[in-house]
Amino acid sequence: MQTIMMDVDGVLVTGRPKDGAHLFTDIEADLGMTLATLQREFFTPRWQAIVTGKKPLLPELAEVLALVAPNVSAERLIDYWFENDSRIDRAVLADMAKLRAAGHRVYLATNQEHMRATYLMETLGLAQEVDGIFYSAAIGHKKPSPEFYDHITRTLGEVPSNITLVDDTEQNVLAAREKGWAAVHWRPGMFLLPGLAASAGQQSDI
Repeated sequence: MQTIMMDVDGVLVTGRPKDGAHLFTDIEADLGMTLATLQREFFTPRWQAIVTGKKPLLPELAEVLALVAPNVSAERLIDYWFENDSRIDRAVLADMAKLRAAGHRVYLATNQEHMRATYLMETLGLAQEVDGIFYSAAIGHKKPSPEFYDHITRTLGEVPSNITLVDDTEQNVLAAREKGWAAVHWRPGMFLLPGLAASAGQQSDI
């Protein structure tokens, strides 16, 4: 039996519910700010510390918005952000269910801060679909840092070769393989079960 580590964004969750577009596609029309401003003032200088759990999202975002978009509260932007980044790929989810029914363990392994990790598990209901979640803010390191993979291997007490990562970022895939994991580089149009079978060399139990 294998332990499957599913990336979230770009694999299981793919953009806006209504059309799959990037979550901030209409942010200027909807909230009156540009993505370029948010990237420059918030994501570039602050996201690394937030996504690794060193700083909390809400006060960091509020501080930035007070300067660049004072009419938009941090709570409003977070609601907009999470709701517009919640389109679950139902085909992927169905294959995850088949894996679990066959006795494999399936976890989320994702770069997230605490609030969205909670949103994924509770509001989107993914806690019912997986055996657990490993995410960067809780671990203190994000993919592709070696410490991210080491933490998971150690926590599970699993042989590295029995763990398979499914991820759309090549760096994360290569880092997983460096740690002895199997890994599937996810691309648009792929299907989960055939991708895992190919990665495992057509093992009959995947």
